[in-house]
Amino acid sequence: MSATLTAPAEARTEARPAYKVTFPRVLRAEWSKFLSLRSTWITLGISLLLLVGIGVMSAYRYNPADLHGPGADAKDAVTIALRSSELAQLALGVLGVLLTAGEYTTGMIRSTLTAVPKRLPVLWSKLLVAFGAVIVVATVGAFASFLGGMGFLSGKPAALSLDASGVLRCLFGAGLYLALVTVFGAALGMLVRSVAGGISLLIGTLMLFPIVLDILPSSWNTNITPYLPGEAGQQIFKLHTYSGALSPGTGLWVFAAWVAVAVAGAAYRLVRSDS
Repeated sequence: MSATLTAPAEARTEARPAYKVTFPRVLRAEWSKFLSLRSTWITLGISLLLLVGIGVMSAYRYNPADLHGPGADAKDAVTIALRSSELAQLALGVLGVLLTAGEYTTGMIRSTLTAVPKRLPVLWSKLLVAFGAVIVVATVGAFASFLGGMGFLSGKPAALSLDASGVLRCLFGAGLYLALVTVFGAALGMLVRSVAGGISLLIGTLMLFPIVLDILPSSWNTNITPYLPGEAGQQIFKLHTYSGALSPGTGLWVFAAWVAVAVAGAAYRLVRSDS
């Protein structure tokens, strides 16, 4: 009787194929996890709604003679279309934090790191998935906002066509900036391993640094502010830059350096603390 019961179990064990943990398989697993999270769809939907909704509404309400309206400080159609990028960056940065710190909060990270003992492929896969998904959604949102507002701005001083100098660079640059913000948030989340802590650090570095610098001597403010992550990164999609600001190319490199430092810190802690 005993031999009858154990024989099928041995047969099933021998028939099971041996799976090897490879980077494409880790990447595919993280992509499936990304799509299955409700927070993914909520934050992507909110960011797209902010980009398109506020951009088109700002174009609809734009009046060059209005000194206090929504487009009073805008000089061109690109600025009007992308005026909600600061709000969208918060939603997408939070998405990045949730992708990494969320697993530590739920305890799911133990299963993930047990399945991938080398650790770092998990981080690279999460960052690639976040960057790839967000750059598509954010670029689509930037183009939709610009094209949706063109009809309302037609004949007005701020009107621009898609083939005007610098317009395509700004719209693609907005998508690139928002994707890098998501990677930045994911790295911060992996670094502090706390959703609340990661979001606080994200908001502090992107939005609160310039406010804090206002209390410092003006010469410090002038020299330091252009190199802050939010200030440098937003130059990527500016059609016109103010005096003292970084050029779009320099702003991209400076912001990419901030992201690289955060990713390096996250990788170091992942290897040192979870090995």
